[in-house]
Amino acid sequence: MRDRLLAAATVSLCLGATLRVGAPALAQSPLNTLVVAGPRTPESLDQEYPPTEATHEARRNIYERLLAYGMKPGPGGISVEDFGKIEGRLAESYDLAPDDTSITFHLRHGVKSSLGNPLTADDVMWTFQRGWNLKATFHWYMTQVLKITDPDQAFHKIDDYTVRVSLPQPSPLLARLWVNNDLGILDATEMKKHVTSDDPWGSRWLATHSASFAPYGITQFSPGQTVIYQANPNYYRGTPHLARIVFREMPNSSNRTAALEAGSVDVAEWLQPRELNLLRNMPGVRIWKVFGNYIARVEMNNASKPFTDVRVRQALNDLVPRDEILKSVFFNTARITKSPISEIYPGYTPAYFNYSDDVAKAKALLAAAGYPNGFKTTLGYPTGDEVEEEVAVILKTAFARAGVDVELDKLPASTLVERYTKGTMPMYFFRDMAIVPDAAYVANLWLNSASLIDYSHFHDPEVDSLINQALTSTDETKRIAEMTRVQQIVMQQAPWVFLFNPGYQLATRSTVHGYSWYTPNGNTWYDFSKSATP
Repeated sequence: MRDRLLAAATVSLCLGATLRVGAPALAQSPLNTLVVAGPRTPESLDQEYPPTEATHEARRNIYERLLAYGMKPGPGGISVEDFGKIEGRLAESYDLAPDDTSITFHLRHGVKSSLGNPLTADDVMWTFQRGWNLKATFHWYMTQVLKITDPDQAFHKIDDYTVRVSLPQPSPLLARLWVNNDLGILDATEMKKHVTSDDPWGSRWLATHSASFAPYGITQFSPGQTVIYQANPNYYRGTPHLARIVFREMPNSSNRTAALEAGSVDVAEWLQPRELNLLRNMPGVRIWKVFGNYIARVEMNNASKPFTDVRVRQALNDLVPRDEILKSVFFNTARITKSPISEIYPGYTPAYFNYSDDVAKAKALLAAAGYPNGFKTTLGYPTGDEVEEEVAVILKTAFARAGVDVELDKLPASTLVERYTKGTMPMYFFRDMAIVPDAAYVANLWLNSASLIDYSHFHDPEVDSLINQALTSTDETKRIAEMTRVQQIVMQQAPWVFLFNPGYQLATRSTVHGYSWYTPNGNTWYDFSKSATP
């Protein structure tokens, strides 16, 4: 990711498009285009790339999934997902086996990609084959969550519009999993044009292009600068209100704020809390707010000294001045993270959070661990994230009270991701959310030692066992008890420095309508529209 500062600029709007099916064509008009300022462009457009906030948002808009949650009214006029209602998307309907060992998808007829290719079972099967063979995101879901070991036994084309997934054992997540926006279905007809002998699944091409049945496709991807989304005129749910989304990278939050104030952008993402606080009462601007499912923390590499010692990890948790950070950085709009499970999900408990700003206790723990004078380490955070930079500076000072000398390492997001996924960054900020609203799924995602994204290298045999049991059990009472025990162990083992749930706040012009919240927290442009007046 380039550390590039883009000045706010008015974008030339030069396109004609239609509204949803049945509406008349629109002449060239700014009402058809949404200009968005965000801290960074996606690191890759391929859904097999490690998930980040920027990639999640892109996937939400350019990949269509088999299933989705229904929607219900939420706070402040925001629509939110109804976790109790699963609806068809590319699958018009589905059949779940009574014993939760298979799911059959009945695909919609007449669905076309933005490139005009029709959806069939062959697209679904090719997507599954690609994901399995690349051994990344899809493979992790299938093996770690659904416990599939043999793809030939798992994935079946029944006919041109029917696909079945069969499991070796039951899974309570068998239907919910297909809601995830990184399990989108690819346009196999287009993808096959871009495969080569040394790239048999078209990964190089898909990193900078799109090919799916979603409401938008990518027509321009300039990393570090611009992403342009163009509406899919064939989209089966109706052509989007907005024909074009122009996403501009503006790493500096103050620049994004100034651009929104000036009206040169319609949406400003990830503004600093102090700027959001100032914008709340500004004419012509609206702030959308939902707490959602975020868990922000500093992850420690538990496999590397000194973080191999639980007492060191506990000590750092007892050195965090949470009240100070809450007030000075978040303007009291965040919530303290008290569990590794998202606070809005069933099974969450804050009962085992026992950390406070206690320097004496932290010093005693460090001395018992063999570090009476502290130690030196490095804390990484991404370029362009001014909130994490502010928190990093506070933590550096706070940790120094017990002799812990922290070097702050500000890196481009892509470089930081590369380092912590390879285990070469001792400590790093990690703000993430688990997309599936299930405590066992959340725990499996970050805390199972077999997980693809257990970047902190946390390993506890009892935790692994409890998670694996809960992933195949259909006894909900037993699953909740198992996840309560997991939270107890993890809060005591302290694999992370627990920080805050900052929630998701979006600043828009008051002429922008239709914000909806989904578990990946990225914006879904299909829901948005613009009006000439507020």
